Amino acid sequence: MSAHMIPPALSLRLDEAQRLNPAVAALIGSTPKPDLSLAGWLDTLDTSDFDRLKFSRVELEAHLLALILEAQGLRNPVTRIDSLRILGGRDKTGLAENLDLTLRPGAIVSVVGPTGSGKSRLLHDIECLAQGDTPSGRRILIDGEVPEPVRRWAASGKLVAQLSQNMNFVVDLTVGDFVEMHAECRAVDNPEQAAAEVIACANRLAGEKFSAATSLTQLSGGQSRALMIADVALLSTSPIVLIDEIENAGINRRQALDLLVASDKIVLMSTHDPILALHAHKRIVIAAGAVSEVIETSEAERAHLATLEHFDRRMSELREKLRHGARLDALPLPFGTASWTP
Repeated sequence: MSAHMIPPALSLRLDEAQRLNPAVAALIGSTPKPDLSLAGWLDTLDTSDFDRLKFSRVELEAHLLALILEAQGLRNPVTRIDSLRILGGRDKTGLAENLDLTLRPGAIVSVVGPTGSGKSRLLHDIECLAQGDTPSGRRILIDGEVPEPVRRWAASGKLVAQLSQNMNFVVDLTVGDFVEMHAECRAVDNPEQAAAEVIACANRLAGEKFSAATSLTQLSGGQSRALMIADVALLSTSPIVLIDEIENAGINRRQALDLLVASDKIVLMSTHDPILALHAHKRIVIAAGAVSEVIETSEAERAHLATLEHFDRRMSELREKLRHGARLDALPLPFGTASWTP
């Protein structure tokens, strides 16, 4: 192979390529010359080596190239976006939906409306980057353009991460193995450390702590949701995050939102919780399958948040005391006179 014909990916040194993708490390094995390039290593192989590896020279070169390009794509994903634009479709009766909404990184948007009004439909339209091909007829633009099919249907490096109400795992792995595997897929330099950070973050969100050795199948719904929120915030490259009714997750809602916003993502959450709705910069009101209004959260509404959060904390305290066996003889302040029986 002449030098000018070597693809740049095959010019990587062996030690760099092995760090970049564990699959390359497993394929190459130990080598006395880690500073040799991939192309140079290929040149050292003979017929017996290709037989052992079960590849022809051409096949092995193509396979290595694919592994490196995949890892580089995950390490430097083209998932940074400047805007998400939602164009209206139609309501449940077929009437046109008056909607043209542009969102940018760092935005928190709540989606509110009665049960069955179409909140989940809106989230699904965004998740699949709809182009008039869903029941609502909505269209989603990325940076003002129709997303290419490869971006809509990408298996990795997806633009949208969705956290549903039910986050039950069926894979038989420990939490640590699961998160480390994700970190390795993202070509993180230190997967074990990344996994530890994700788990520590999840434990700050969850009501009940868990360890890296805990089986995924043993996690509660709230623990599962906390783990996935931490994973999305710290490891996922998806710039858009959709959350369905985070208030039902049994986690610290405010910390979860702060974490996601700090990662500069666009966050949309369907909610029935007035505190979450008012924490958002905007709230999309859904009725009869269509957006009826987009409301900017006002300063007056933000001023009420402190009062609402105060009462919410008191309710949380009541909830925790009852969970631990206390008896409510009278309503505690500020609801009434404090009276607890241990």
